[in-house]
Amino acid sequence: MNHRFLREIFIVFLNLLISDEPWANQQPPLPQEKWSFDQVFGTYDRAELQRGFQVYQQVCSTCHGLSHISYRHLKALGFSEAKIKAIAAQKEVQDGVDEEGNPLKRAGKPSDYFPNPFVNEKAARAANNGANPPDLSLIIKARKEGPHYVKALLKGYIEPSVGIQLAPGMSYNLYFSGHQIAMAPPLSDNLVQYADGTPATVDQMAHDVVTFLAWASEPEMEERKHLGVKILTYLLVFTVLMGLVKRRTWRRLEE
Repeated sequence: MNHRFLREIFIVFLNLLISDEPWANQQPPLPQEKWSFDQVFGTYDRAELQRGFQVYQQVCSTCHGLSHISYRHLKALGFSEAKIKAIAAQKEVQDGVDEEGNPLKRAGKPSDYFPNPFVNEKAARAANNGANPPDLSLIIKARKEGPHYVKALLKGYIEPSVGIQLAPGMSYNLYFSGHQIAMAPPLSDNLVQYADGTPATVDQMAHDVVTFLAWASEPEMEERKHLGVKILTYLLVFTVLMGLVKRRTWRRLEE
């Protein structure tokens, strides 16, 4: 009976080895990138943040909201007050209703939060092949290895292998769960023209927009790290002083 059981296990294992199907939905390891905001003393690169915002504004914002960020938060990216007012004014936001219940619109202000591109989830799904594009405010925090995953996803569009059938309107992505994604490839070389003249390759745009989304997920990161360094410095100095006081006290007692 033991021999029969081992033989069946061997047959199953052999079938797994010669079949592509069990591995069809497996995701490859995420490419590991270097980010300016990594490590204890990491900070957001202001040039990357501004370029990343440009990619979000010109590409991503047509489908994805950024509901936790207001326009005045963009000051942290290095934008002037005049620039922020101009950016906000490009969008119309709802400002109450008239006597008949119709929504009133006005130009955006720095105090306004980024508006959702769709009026509701039903409209979002209707415009995106049945999928509801996620809000990007916390997307980096919401995904395991967030920065690496989002950049890999943005660059992971390839032609499917022979024999793989895609559902209508779906694209093949190496790093998306199940590999079929409703979002068409969002980036292509020179899709935007960077204000600072940086070549807008797919890799560069993906890197920049991920940096911007990392900031959107945790805009207080730099302040938190600076506070942490101050606290550690204080504790270190306090420990040294207490050590000196202890040595001096015990020396007097011994005398």
